[in-house]
Amino acid sequence: MIRKLLLLLAVGLLLAVLALAVAAWRLHVALEQPLQLSAERLIEVVPGDTPSGVLNRLQTDGVLDGALWLRLYWRFNLPGQPLHSGEYRLTPQLTARDVLGLWQRGEVVQYSLTLVEGWNFRQVRIALARQEALQQNLPALDDKALMAALGEPDASPEGRFFPDTYRYVRGMTDLELLKAAKLRLDQILDQEWQQRAADLPYSKPYDALIMASMVERETGVPEERGQIAGVFVRRLRIGMRLQTDPTVIFGLGDSYKGNLTRSHLLMPSPYNTYLINGMPPTPIALAGREAIHAALHPVDGKSLYFVARGDGSHVFSDSLDAHNRAVREFQLKRRSDYRSSPKPDKEKP
Repeated sequence: MIRKLLLLLAVGLLLAVLALAVAAWRLHVALEQPLQLSAERLIEVVPGDTPSGVLNRLQTDGVLDGALWLRLYWRFNLPGQPLHSGEYRLTPQLTARDVLGLWQRGEVVQYSLTLVEGWNFRQVRIALARQEALQQNLPALDDKALMAALGEPDASPEGRFFPDTYRYVRGMTDLELLKAAKLRLDQILDQEWQQRAADLPYSKPYDALIMASMVERETGVPEERGQIAGVFVRRLRIGMRLQTDPTVIFGLGDSYKGNLTRSHLLMPSPYNTYLINGMPPTPIALAGREAIHAALHPVDGKSLYFVARGDGSHVFSDSLDAHNRAVREFQLKRRSDYRSSPKPDKEKP
């Protein structure tokens, strides 16, 4: 009797070992199988999806086999591991094990959007609307509602977002991206404000942001930013009007067709710095850190005027007579390839 029991136990143990060996082999085959793809493919994992559900979907689509074994592997080897939502890039070179590794590490596909120095908010809206992977909320919101959604219902969106490259994943909203850009600007503006030069004609950081936006639109030459800011600051100190074309162009909006005329300079507008005293009520463009720094560290000097040479740089003058001579030389006798700043690539959303 004892011999029979031992024999049965031995047979049972052998069968168990064989079953484990078969299971291990089946699991190995499932994990090491190459994906059945002929080209790259994106799969989207939405909030609420489970590894089991996505694996079953991939098996139904013919991308892999052995979904059961892969589900068991995830359950017992990665207990409590969340499945990050987003898009995952599958390629023919990957194995099923590689896919599980992507999920474990949350290596979702990332997209990017660059907000460019000098853009106005209309251009920002256009750029966001072109991002197909972003969930679009902005088209249903006017500027006031948009800023209310960002926690500042009485603020203008102009210039309130930091120009930089932002990465995002499919399903993120345009509002979330703008919130990140606004937070980034607030942080940089605060840092620069804390280190500002003394005796500036600004009562708050927002004033410096308005100045920075004008500096950004006036020059594409980095070395001139501090000089441009210096001219504007000196004018503010003596009560002289800023008389800067970019503010007039901003105030004209869609009616500006690329040629600023004398009649434009006579049109009343809160942004026409040929007619108003002081600065415009809001920024006129996105300002980068260098422009913000220049607004808070204007270069000392005596110049009160500047005129574009036509190559993106400017001639600075201390007196009106010297300025008028520069105007005659560079404005009245314009070169064929004349351009003011910023550079043309800053104009495109």
